[in-house]
Amino acid sequence: MIPPETHLQIGSLLFEGLDQIDLTGPFEVLSRIPNATYRIYAPTAESVRDVRGLRLTPDAALPDAPQLDVLHVPGGFGQEALMRDEAVLGWIRRQAGGAGHVFSVCTGALLLGGAGLLRGRRATTHWSAFALLPYFGAQPVDRRVVVDGSWVFAAGVTAGIDGALRLAAELRGPEVAQAIQLGMEYAPEPPFDSGTPRTAPAAILERARTGVAEITARREATARRIAAELGIALPAGG
Repeated sequence: MIPPETHLQIGSLLFEGLDQIDLTGPFEVLSRIPNATYRIYAPTAESVRDVRGLRLTPDAALPDAPQLDVLHVPGGFGQEALMRDEAVLGWIRRQAGGAGHVFSVCTGALLLGGAGLLRGRRATTHWSAFALLPYFGAQPVDRRVVVDGSWVFAAGVTAGIDGALRLAAELRGPEVAQAIQLGMEYAPEPPFDSGTPRTAPAAILERARTGVAEITARREATARRIAAELGIALPAGG
C-alpha cells in the first residue's frame, strides 16, 4: 500500500475504437481513489468514438502527460490499429517504465505486448485474444483478474471494474477499495450465466466466435510478426 499522504498521478489511455467500458468501468473506481489526480490521455487532444460510437474527449494529448504513478491501458477493436504505432507504443513503454503500477483491461494487454512489456509476465485478456498472450512472451492465466507484482491484468470488458478495485486495494488498502465498491453499489447479479466461454451455451459461444473471427485473425497475424521481431518462439502448434 502507498502511504495516503503520497499524491498519485493516475492516467488512462484513450484511442479511437476502444471499448468504452474498458475505460469508464475502471474510471468509476480510479477517479474515487483519495489524494489522486486522474486524467485521460490520447494521441491527440481531439475527441474519439468508441467501438459503438460513443464520443469521448481526452484531458490532454500523450506528450502532455506527466510521469504517471498508475498507467491504465484499455482495449477494444481499435487496439489493433495501434499495434505498430510507435508514438503510442513508445509512450506506453516510457510511462510503464516510470509507473509504480500498470493496469490493463481486455486487449489492452496486447498493446503492452506490442510495446514488448509482457515477456515473462503472468497475464490475462479477453477470451477471444487469450491464446495470443504467449506470442508476446507472457504466461497466460485464465482468471478474471491476474496480479503480477505491481501489474494488474483484467480479462474482458467488465472485468476492468474488478481489476480496478483490486488495484485500489493495492494503492490505498482494502478498506478504501471496499468503500469505493459500496459507493458504486457494485454487487452484480447477472440474469444469465453466459459471461464466459465455459458457461455460455454452445450456440451462443459459436456465434460470438464467428462475430470476432475477422479481428481475431488480424490480431493473430500481428502477434506472429511481433513474436518474430522479439525473438519469441511461437507456441507449439502455432
